[in-house]
Amino acid sequence: MRETIHIIGAGIAGLSAGCYARMNGYRTRIFEMHSLPGGLCTAWTRNGYTIDGCIHWLVGSSPKNRFYRMWEEVGAVPIQPIFDHDVFVRIEGESGQTLTLYTDIDRLHAHLTDLAPEDCDLLGEWTRGLRRLARLDLPIERPPELAGPIGKLGTALRFLPHVGVFRRWAGTTVQQFAEDLDNPFLREAFPLAFDLPDFPMIAMMMTLAWMHNRASGYPIGGSLPFARAIEARYLELGGEIEYGARVEEILVEENRAVGVRTADGTEHRANRVISAADGHATIFELLGGRYCDETIRDYYDHLPIFPPLLFVGLGVNRTFEDFPDAVSGISFPLPDPVTIDGRPVTRLSVQASTFDPSLAPSGKTALKVAIPSSFERWAALRARSDEYAAEKEAVAGGVIRGLEQRFPGLSEDVEMIDVATPATWHRYTGNWRGSFEGWLPTPRTLRLRMSKTLPGLYDFYMVGQWVQPGGGLPPAGMSARHVLQMICREDNKRFNADTRTA
Repeated sequence: MRETIHIIGAGIAGLSAGCYARMNGYRTRIFEMHSLPGGLCTAWTRNGYTIDGCIHWLVGSSPKNRFYRMWEEVGAVPIQPIFDHDVFVRIEGESGQTLTLYTDIDRLHAHLTDLAPEDCDLLGEWTRGLRRLARLDLPIERPPELAGPIGKLGTALRFLPHVGVFRRWAGTTVQQFAEDLDNPFLREAFPLAFDLPDFPMIAMMMTLAWMHNRASGYPIGGSLPFARAIEARYLELGGEIEYGARVEEILVEENRAVGVRTADGTEHRANRVISAADGHATIFELLGGRYCDETIRDYYDHLPIFPPLLFVGLGVNRTFEDFPDAVSGISFPLPDPVTIDGRPVTRLSVQASTFDPSLAPSGKTALKVAIPSSFERWAALRARSDEYAAEKEAVAGGVIRGLEQRFPGLSEDVEMIDVATPATWHRYTGNWRGSFEGWLPTPRTLRLRMSKTLPGLYDFYMVGQWVQPGGGLPPAGMSARHVLQMICREDNKRFNADTRTA
């Protein structure tokens, strides 16, 4: 058995790969360029406030969902208390109407048909689909690469009762669904629930179905404690991590990955290498583009990615009694548009820490506003430090002026301001063009089955969102689990994910 595996990146995918490798007896070392685990699953503190950069909801937060088993295996649950939201988002209109996406399907259906009785047939069809999906538990245990005829048949039988729902909604976007609504307010407000281009309706429906089942809640404490829990599990299993160790090259001999070279020039040899780092950097920088075919080039040339974000965190010395405990907070119009990032903004979305008292001092609130932006613009600004600082200050000012229109007097209560730009995310995670999750889910990308290996390169694997489209944390953990199952198959080992020791 080839025993040593080096892993690039201590994000959720890298840590999970390390856990599964140790459970199966492999010696492992993770190389992480940052000083913290988690990668994009992170948080930071300023003046007593915590700005959480990742988790809004965790698919698999309860045993009702198969992903729970995976999180349990890597030590992430049950660690933090779970808060299950009653509301996904509240979208306010200019005329005073409000769309509230409740997570309870019956309550949601009643609210939607009350708002738009003229659309009751289409809305009824949609909520019937939600109820059907609430009875589906996705099979995640076995990678498609190892599924034989019997395994494929079993998967098909699990999906058989839900074929009609997927046939109806899998090729439809949220925007297309909204266009078929007759109610003008609902037609405008509905796409704002998942305000991303070509967002698949089936992805929105699965999210709401999981929340209806109370299987997709929020872990109190947020992202960094979640990552720390998996780090602790990995270290308990005997794994090693080197922080502040940026990998600059994947070592290859005779088309086999044999280790990594870090920025200090040190070579670290291994029998296998797993990259949980950014996909573009892995393929085109660490490997110099030598193991890349037209399919892979087409992905990086043409597939859409999650946009980079301007992330504004505010610490506010007040409470918000009327703020709903909503996953995605409130989206509201601005009667007086504000300039943010050099563009006029007519609507803001804001999240508050009202359901997680650990994120702000008592009697105070942490607010977050995330705005899609341009990596190229902010990368250029960062090269000119004075302009960069001034533009960050201008962004914060614009956000506060916008929030003041919805929450009068707020500006007087702001006592902490922090702005993370697309250049910030790239600096700490290396994520391509500052993308905050990888490939953007669309009806096309959700159907893709990307390889976790590269053509012509042996003893090398990739895990994370760049090989498992869909966004969020589950693809990170699931791809790691699947790769270790593939490695165990190569070594004629029975895959083990049940024991607490290696």
